[in-house]
Amino acid sequence: MKKSYWHEKVVLVTGGSSGLGLELVTAFAENDARVVIAALEKDAVENVVRKFQAQGKNVTGFTVNVCVEEDVQQLKKEILDQFGRLDVLVNVAGRTDRGKMVQCDADHFSKVMNLNFLALVRVTHTFLPQLIESKGHIINIGSLASKSASRWTGAYPASKHAVAAYSQQLRLEHKEDGLKVLLVCPGPIQRETERLYPLEGLEDLPESARKPGAGVKVGKIPPQKLVAAILRASEKGKPDLVLPAKARILFTICQLFPKLGDWLILKNT
Repeated sequence: MKKSYWHEKVVLVTGGSSGLGLELVTAFAENDARVVIAALEKDAVENVVRKFQAQGKNVTGFTVNVCVEEDVQQLKKEILDQFGRLDVLVNVAGRTDRGKMVQCDADHFSKVMNLNFLALVRVTHTFLPQLIESKGHIINIGSLASKSASRWTGAYPASKHAVAAYSQQLRLEHKEDGLKVLLVCPGPIQRETERLYPLEGLEDLPESARKPGAGVKVGKIPPQKLVAAILRASEKGKPDLVLPAKARILFTICQLFPKLGDWLILKNT
């Protein structure tokens, strides 16, 4: 039987104890990878690891705050002590945001950027030598907001634009090293129960701002479909993945014709 491309690869997933992170952990584990979960909630990490190990999967986990340098350095030590290498880094940990620009000062932006961008840089920079050595993969989870901003999403688009720029620079500087860097830009992800975001203190925002994507008019993506597409794109060394794919048309228009792009965004959010 042919072995999976991911067989025995050491994979680190930040934010891997829930949501999309957990879906990715599941997919890598089913492809016989050796998966490490790094997440903030101790009980959640332990419960998830216990479940996978009961299924005979090679999954371990650590309680890590990716915003803290000491935690990330300890994580590196644990991974290298246990496996001696890292082949795949999946940066999932992040948060969404809501708010009008008039409400979002520099401190507000700093809090969102700290997790969505600076923590991603911290983890990536820490493991970059190992990933270059293994000619490995970096998978950065961005958003449609990595390509185009929209209303009422606070500091979120700026933080995800930064992830897009960082991913491109990594690709440009380390292509010759064999490092593969994939930026994933999905729309809202389908959930069993629709997640609605609280608007305490933001009552002047429309009710649609509570919805995923702040009410963007695109269909929700089944998580298994998204995860399968991520693994395929990464295996093929693609630079980015946009779902739904038709959103690329909007992004192209926004670049070439900003006024028309703004009109289309206002019409579809």
